Amino acid sequence: MRARLRGGLGRAVLGLAVSAIALVLVVNSVDLGAAWSTLKTAQSPWILLMVAFIGADVLIRAVRWRVLLGPLTPHRPVSTRTTLASLLVGYLANNVLPARLGEVVRAHDLGGRTTLSRSAILGTIVVERVVDTMVVVAIASVAILVLSVRGIVASAVLVGLALTALLVVGIAAGIAAHRLPGAVRVAAFLARWPRVRGVLTRLREGLSVASDLRAVGAAVVLSIVCWSCTVFAFAAAAQAVGVAPTMGQAALLAAGVNLATAIPAGPGYIGTFELAAVTIAASVGIDREAALAFSLLVHAATLLITSAGGSIVLVVGGSPERAAVMRAVAASARSVLDAPDPADDPSRSPRLS
Repeated sequence: MRARLRGGLGRAVLGLAVSAIALVLVVNSVDLGAAWSTLKTAQSPWILLMVAFIGADVLIRAVRWRVLLGPLTPHRPVSTRTTLASLLVGYLANNVLPARLGEVVRAHDLGGRTTLSRSAILGTIVVERVVDTMVVVAIASVAILVLSVRGIVASAVLVGLALTALLVVGIAAGIAAHRLPGAVRVAAFLARWPRVRGVLTRLREGLSVASDLRAVGAAVVLSIVCWSCTVFAFAAAAQAVGVAPTMGQAALLAAGVNLATAIPAGPGYIGTFELAAVTIAASVGIDREAALAFSLLVHAATLLITSAGGSIVLVVGGSPERAAVMRAVAASARSVLDAPDPADDPSRSPRLS
């Protein structure tokens, strides 16, 4: 137990350190006074348009998750309302917890709302993140080619491309694990720990949605729509402070900033979000102070929308069990493995909303 607590504390300290370093780099590279002056000139109509695009982005992501869960629930599909609720709870957790622990929270939350195994749900989240990364890396790659961007930004996109390829290979290996050399020996070894074997089996079940070409194809299309909303949100935020970016610049900013948030950092990706925006903006000829101003608009609006939505779900539609899960995950991500799965209890009825 102490080792787990130390591990959780270590992840938290590491995340906070990454955010602190990023903030220092931002402060040293930007005139904060000029950025604040620019931010104060933000025009409300553009801000409202930005908020609309962010809201649409979140809603479409809930639809995408429902699509990916479809192969696991062919006879009684999970509703978009349910996936949206769990998605918002996960986003709220990401906003207050370090190291993207919100992904674990939303898996646990959806498991509490349905009869699906939490481990299988986590598998669909892994597939979702890979699809998401593939699309955002593709957008960033096209943008750097169109804009002829070089240096650290282009290098970061290439690293993202390589990681995406590794993730795809990892999912393929997970799906075909029972056919790989030595699979029989591994299965016999895991037989000593039935609980661990059960978790891995259900996780593989979730990963197997990647073999459903119809579901994955729909998820890719929805991801493109999601990221289009994000690009338009960045463009609207830039317009709010008097910057008129090209669609290529807005696309690179949206993709690059969100790739940066994949780095384990402090709660709400504070620091890494702004540092990425300022660095990318400078690489395409946008003023650093203006970039900091409009990135703060996007970041603040995203945190406000997702935090408010997640809080409403917990207060209005959440149970004490789910609220307790969030507190538990703050100390450790072990809840997915240790918490009992609804799928393991045949007497439990589904709670689809």
